Amino acid sequence: MDSLYLLKYGELSLKGKNRGEFVTRLREDIRCKFQDIPIRIRKEWGRLYLYPPAGLSEERSAEMVEKILARTFGIVGFAKALVVAQEIEEMKSASTVLAGELMKTRGRRFKIEARRSDKSFAHSSYEICCILGDHLRRQYPDLKVDMNRPDWVLQVEVRSRVYLYGPPIKAPGGLPCGVSGRGLLLLSGGIDSPVAGYLMAKRGLALDALYFHTPPYTSEQAREKVRQLAGILSEYITGLSLWVVPFTAIQLKINSLARKEATTLLVRAAMMTIADRLARRHDHDCLVTGESLGQVASQTVHSLHFTGSYTQLPLFRPLIGMDKEEIIRVAQDIGTYRTSILPYEDCCTLFAPQHPEVRPKVDRMIGTFRSLGLEELIQAAVDESEMSVPG
Repeated sequence: MDSLYLLKYGELSLKGKNRGEFVTRLREDIRCKFQDIPIRIRKEWGRLYLYPPAGLSEERSAEMVEKILARTFGIVGFAKALVVAQEIEEMKSASTVLAGELMKTRGRRFKIEARRSDKSFAHSSYEICCILGDHLRRQYPDLKVDMNRPDWVLQVEVRSRVYLYGPPIKAPGGLPCGVSGRGLLLLSGGIDSPVAGYLMAKRGLALDALYFHTPPYTSEQAREKVRQLAGILSEYITGLSLWVVPFTAIQLKINSLARKEATTLLVRAAMMTIADRLARRHDHDCLVTGESLGQVASQTVHSLHFTGSYTQLPLFRPLIGMDKEEIIRVAQDIGTYRTSILPYEDCCTLFAPQHPEVRPKVDRMIGTFRSLGLEELIQAAVDESEMSVPG
């Protein structure tokens, strides 16, 4: 009786002739997440099978595998399965082991669901359920069959071998990392931008992150906070790097020359210009921001029109139609919320006007931005940006 992890993918099964490319990318992503630990992944129709890494204790192996798979895009769920030959007696033995574990942790009401992909197997799906159900009732008299509201379901898949497993652990679903290209995420220390990065990564977009640092007005704690956020995201997004842009000189010049109510938008325009240049320099396909329509003054329709005009790359705003409560729920689910609310301000809150402009005239604002003479400072910020690998 062997054990392995059975991986289920949902959306990938709809990809037709391109399915193989998506599954190959998923396998590569999983291998990368294990870094130097060799693992074996086997593919069958609609399933991937991952064999636990050798050389680790069972507890340590399970902890590592389950943490990684629960943060892998492209998988909708996974479960540790027992694998036996197509023999009823072996299936009974495996079901006894699984049921003994499940009834201790989940309860005594159960049902069995069987799927017979190999039609040459002598028993139908219904017969498998009856045989194993009767066997388990004899082994564990306290068990009760409940077809409508079971505490747990024992899954049986008959393929070239037979796989038995309990309730799967949920995974994020979506598309494997990188199948949709690579983008650059404008990552602040707030709640929104990490969620935006997560949602775009779920659609198969590999990401790097970009943070604007303004010492001494923003502290090293603020920078460390963003590094921690990037580290959390890197558990989902394989290969994520963090770029830190020195932004103090630009922000001070804007604050000294521009109308107070326009400074926030002009700062955003400078950020977008720098992000566009860095993205092009490092072959990113798009930019990603955490903007949500109407949430703050710089995120009105007119303001987004102005700041978005400073890049010709595709600009994705996945939170645009979400309210704050929805965004917070996702942040809590993915583990970024507690870090995001640490009380260290980012550069977006510096010198913020009391009454910012909310309906800017785009042509007028473009002229104002041009008149500030920021080109030399912007190019210096791009050239002096530093890259690190979080996590």
